[in-house]
Amino acid sequence: MKIRTYVLIASVAFLGMSAGSKEAKLTEGVNPGDLAPRIESLGNESDFNFRNHSGRYTLLNFWAAYDAESRARNVLLANEVNKLGSDKIAMRSVSLDEKTSIFTETVKADKLDLSTQFHDGLGKESEMYRKYNLQRGLRNFLINDKGVIVAANVTPEKLTEVLKKI
Repeated sequence: MKIRTYVLIASVAFLGMSAGSKEAKLTEGVNPGDLAPRIESLGNESDFNFRNHSGRYTLLNFWAAYDAESRARNVLLANEVNKLGSDKIAMRSVSLDEKTSIFTETVKADKLDLSTQFHDGLGKESEMYRKYNLQRGLRNFLINDKGVIVAANVTPEKLTEVLKKI
């Protein structure tokens, strides 16, 4: 009889703890499942608000003219996002070039929409560079409408594939 009581109490306690874990707050980070770090005061937008509850995803892409791979990926991703349509996904692309003139000329040369391109002139010294752990390389993050990172380092092909699964 005592064993049943202990088992019952332990089961109820375990159930209570597991039910409470769903209420746990997300932590800010750069891995899928983490809450995307907030970006404030960049370019013509006061901040990037990833929490829009519209069902629309945001592709946050970091690039620089001095990094040929990230620059090429930026163009390819922008083209893919344009194909997918603005009702499904928005792109916010951040250049970490220190000179504004290099950023402006690169955007023109690559024929990108300036409304989706932003510039952080502090480059590697910026808070955003640190928050998004870009020391390991310039990359991108697919963020849902609740501000949660659902994928990182997506290619244009992978972007379409991930959005179909979601």
